Amino acid sequence: MAFRITGLSPEPFRRYYGLSDTALAAEGVIRCAVDASPGFPDRITLRDIDRGGSALLLNWEHLPVNSPYRSRHAIFVAEGAEAPFDAVDEVPEALARRILALRGIDGRGHIVAAALAEGAEIVPKIRQMLEAPEVGYIQAHYAMRGCFAARVDRA
Repeated sequence: MAFRITGLSPEPFRRYYGLSDTALAAEGVIRCAVDASPGFPDRITLRDIDRGGSALLLNWEHLPVNSPYRSRHAIFVAEGAEAPFDAVDEVPEALARRILALRGIDGRGHIVAAALAEGAEIVPKIRQMLEAPEVGYIQAHYAMRGCFAARVDRA
């Protein structure tokens, strides 16, 4: 089964680009100087932000559903990122190099399937999960910190 991984749209984050640290703090956002790569995975481009870059750390509602699974968590966004990752049957490096928690979400916004995967295990586990008719899409999370990474749909 073919799958499509997409990064977040930059639209909700553009308002933070270039704001002062004080203005960001008023919005609950922290600007981080990227001092290691890998280390700051951008949720738009699905790449690790280059050393010397600027990451915005903010809280993001990644599962805005009316269910007990409604959820939000911290994410990094590369300041100035504009081109969201969007590819079929390709796992971006920022995901491939980390352990992922894959969560199959149904039409009610409930988690109906879950798996841990890393490296070469990721693609087969995504395909297996998407074969289940009750799974509408998958949310990938970075397993170590639990942060939302990307959305996976049937292609």
